[in-house]
Amino acid sequence: MRLVIVSNRLPIVLETTETGFRTRRGAGGLVSALGPVLRRCGGLWVGWPGAEASDLNELNALLADHGRQEGFDLVPVILSADDISGFYRGFSNEIIWPLFHDLQSRCNFVPEYWTAYRVVKDKFASVVAANAQPTDFVWVQDYHLMGLGRRLREVGLLSRIGYFLHIPFPPPDIFCKLPWRVDVLDALLHYDLVGFQTAHDLDNFFDCVRTLLPAAKRRRAGDQFQVTYDGRTCCLGAFPIGIDFDDYGRAAASPAVAERAKQIRADLQVPQVLLGIDRLDYTKGIPYRLRAFRLALQRYPELHRRVGLLEVVVPSRESVPEYQDLKAEIELLVSQINGEFTQPGWIPIHYVFRSLEHDELLAYYRLADVALVTPLKDGMNLVAKEYCACQVEGDGVLILSEFAGSAVQMGGDAVLVNPYDLDFVAEAIRRAVSLTREQRRPAMRRLRRIVRKQDIYWWLGRFLGACGLSMDAMTEERRAKSKAAPLPV
Repeated sequence: MRLVIVSNRLPIVLETTETGFRTRRGAGGLVSALGPVLRRCGGLWVGWPGAEASDLNELNALLADHGRQEGFDLVPVILSADDISGFYRGFSNEIIWPLFHDLQSRCNFVPEYWTAYRVVKDKFASVVAANAQPTDFVWVQDYHLMGLGRRLREVGLLSRIGYFLHIPFPPPDIFCKLPWRVDVLDALLHYDLVGFQTAHDLDNFFDCVRTLLPAAKRRRAGDQFQVTYDGRTCCLGAFPIGIDFDDYGRAAASPAVAERAKQIRADLQVPQVLLGIDRLDYTKGIPYRLRAFRLALQRYPELHRRVGLLEVVVPSRESVPEYQDLKAEIELLVSQINGEFTQPGWIPIHYVFRSLEHDELLAYYRLADVALVTPLKDGMNLVAKEYCACQVEGDGVLILSEFAGSAVQMGGDAVLVNPYDLDFVAEAIRRAVSLTREQRRPAMRRLRRIVRKQDIYWWLGRFLGACGLSMDAMTEERRAKSKAAPLPV
C-alpha cells in the first residue's frame, strides 16, 4: 500500500533560469505538514507543478530528480492558463476561500468559474486514476478539490479515498449562498472519510447536510460519525492537524539558528521582540494587528523603546488587485506608525515583505518574546504551533486569535483575543510584555507539550486509523522494501 497525496499544487516551486527550470521545496502549511509524512511513509504526490512547461520531458526529469531527493514521487497535472484563471484564481479563491472564511461579501459567483472547476476536476481525476493502484490510499487535500471524490468513483478508481479540509467549514446561512451548494455536499459524501480541523467545522457540515440533504441519515460510529445518502456511506470526523515538533525543535536548537537569532535581536535593538508572520491575505487580520499595536503604543508609553514589532508578510497572489490593495494598506499603516513613534535609536515596526529561508524563519520564532497570531478566521494556523516548537528556551508568550482552529487545542495556555477588539489586543500586548520570563515558562511549557503530543504523526495516525489503516505498517513496509532492494554497484 502507498499513500497518494492529491493537492492543487505540488510541494515545489519551479524557478526560471537561463537554461530552463529548477526546483526548490515549496513553502506553506500543507507542505510543512505533509512533506515529513511522505518522506517517512513513501508514496507519491499529485498536483499542478505551478507553472506552464513547454517541454514535458524536461519537467518530468526535474520532478523525478526532486522526488529522489525528497523520498517520494511527484506526478504533475498539466493545466492551461485558462484553467488556472477560472479554477484557481476564480472558483477556488474568489468563491470558496472568502465564503468559507465568513467573508461572503468578497465572493464573485461567476458561472464560468464553476465550469472551469469541473474541467480541472476531470484532469486531476484522469491523472490520479492513471497512477493509483487499488491497494493505495488516495488522500485529497483542501478546498480546491472538494468534488474530486465523486469524479474518481465515476472513472472507476477502486482505491480507498479520503479528504481533508484545511480551512474552516461555514454554517448553513453562509454555505447556502453558494449556487452549487448541493453539488458540493453530494460530492463530499462520495469520499470514504472526510476530515475537518475542529468539531465546530464538523457541526457546521452536519447542519448543512441536514438543511440541504434531508434524506441523509447520520449516526455515531466510535469517535467518528457516518452519513448514509443515496446508497453510500461516508465517515466523518475532526482531526486537528499538527506539525513535526521534533524536526522544528532540533533545527531551532542548532548553533547556526541560535547565532542567527542573536544577530537579529542585536540588530533590532529592543529588549523585547513581538513577532507576526503571515502570508499576504485578508483573512490574516494584519491591518487590525497593526492598529492594535499602534493603540498599545498610544496608551502605554512605557512600551516605547522597550518593544519592537517584527512583521513578516510573505508575498502571495500579488497579481490580484485585492491583494495589491491589502499590501498598500499594510505598508501605509507601517509608515504611519513608524512616523508617529520612531525615536533616535528605536523603530517600532520592522517590516519584511519577502519569503524567508527556513533557518531565518526558525531564528525569528526562537528570538520572539511574544508571537501575535491573530487571524480573522483560520482553519488551524500552524504558525502558532511552529512558534511554540521553536521556543527552545521556553519563555515566549503566544497571543492567539480565538477564531483560529488552533485555539481549541492551545487556548488554555495562550492569550486568546478577538482580533477585531483592538482595545483588548492592545492590553494583551501590554500584559504579555510585562510578564517576567519565569512567569511565562509554565504556560509555554504546557503549550510545547500539547504541540509535541498532538504532532503531525498523531494527526496522520488518527486519520488513517479512522480508515482502518496504520501509519506504522506503511512505514515498516517501506523499510522492508528498502532492505530488499539490491545495493548499488
